[in-house]
Amino acid sequence: MKRPPEKKSASDVAYEVGRGIVAAMPIAGGPLQVVFESVFAAPIEKRKAEWLQGLVEIIEEIDGRVEGLEASELGQNAAFVTTAMQASQIALRNHQREKLNALRNAVLNSGLPSAPSDDEQAIFVRLIDELTPWHLRILGFLDDPVAWMSANGSANPGWGMGGVATVLEHCFPDLVGQRALYDQMVQDLQAAGLAASGSYLHATMTGQGMVASRTTSIGKQFLAFITAPGSADI
Repeated sequence: MKRPPEKKSASDVAYEVGRGIVAAMPIAGGPLQVVFESVFAAPIEKRKAEWLQGLVEIIEEIDGRVEGLEASELGQNAAFVTTAMQASQIALRNHQREKLNALRNAVLNSGLPSAPSDDEQAIFVRLIDELTPWHLRILGFLDDPVAWMSANGSANPGWGMGGVATVLEHCFPDLVGQRALYDQMVQDLQAAGLAASGSYLHATMTGQGMVASRTTSIGKQFLAFITAPGSADI
């Protein structure tokens, strides 16, 4: 008997569908199929190989962090397997280093004893997929502007009064003059329940208020989940 076909991943299915579409196109189908092979085949396989290698390293790190844990036992951890599978699907369709690091750290943290509940993990992985790297940077800044500036070598000029937006633009020069963009980013974080509600970006307040933390408790849990254990960097 012939061996039954192995179950294909979403990326494999998408790849084969794409091949079928270009091959079925009249006249230009042949050349288009060659282009599809050259454009997508190698990058997809490269991403897959890099991510799988990363998973091996994650399992080895969990094995080293949890005393008495055998790597094989992770296969019996349903929450870890689910998070790893969901993160893998997202990783294969992303190239941005911040998001890939967040996914890696999420899988790592899901295998530790301090892992969030199953529902929280599912929500956090979905948020990694939906948010952009700029969302993640701004959320990390809002969590503790003072610590962020210290870690990133951005000196506090000693503001007397002003708004949070002043500090944000000071820390991220690329956002200077991009008020509409970062306003929307903060609104997205608020809608997701990660950042505190309120119109504090452009409100005038004391220097101490300008650098106060403005993440919610769930926002802090999310940041911890996408940050490597023992590190302040995503």
